[in-house]
Amino acid sequence: MNRTYAILGGTGALGFGLALRLARSGGRVVIGSRSQEKAEEAAVRARAILAEGGAATIDIQAAENGAAAAQADLVFVTVPYAQQKTLLSEVSGRLQGKIVIDATVPLAPPRVGVVQLPEGGSAAVAAQAMLGGGVRLVSAFQNVAADKLQSLEPLDCDVLVTGDDRAACLEVVALIERLGLTGYYAGPLANSAATEALTSLLIQINRQFRCQAGVRITGVT
Repeated sequence: MNRTYAILGGTGALGFGLALRLARSGGRVVIGSRSQEKAEEAAVRARAILAEGGAATIDIQAAENGAAAAQADLVFVTVPYAQQKTLLSEVSGRLQGKIVIDATVPLAPPRVGVVQLPEGGSAAVAAQAMLGGGVRLVSAFQNVAADKLQSLEPLDCDVLVTGDDRAACLEVVALIERLGLTGYYAGPLANSAATEALTSLLIQINRQFRCQAGVRITGVT
């Protein structure tokens, strides 16, 4: 039986790219948004992109964030940092017992190219503290270019996965492989401070070289 994946903030660039890849891999996807109308629009657009690409089976639905979280087996959080705390407080009760993949990066405009980690060490650590031990929080996808995810082409980058629940992290690593990427378990949730901070470094590199830099792990056999 295929799992149901909810993408909270799925109308944004990163969430939409994840929705496309998850649906293409055969999963049932629910695009979540604060607005049902915006979620529906994104779902229609996603179905059209996948159909044009030749996908045989497409199961993409739309819902407000809370309803999306309630019906999912696994939940992605892909909202901007400024919205993370409010969103999690609204849907916390619907996340208990589930794996939640938090892709939040604590960027503080306009200085997004400067590392500005929050009190507590990282956005993911703060999310775990807010949600409690009943949520299997995993931090991932902070360093993957959103439009490259949407392209559905092979990506020349890896995904670093952190979390205190190793089994949940390894499940996410396996899911990442089904999306056409390579994931690496990179230790406890406290290490998400490094992956979140790395985004600002990649932004600086992107600006210098007019590229979309990513992370590649080498030397692993």
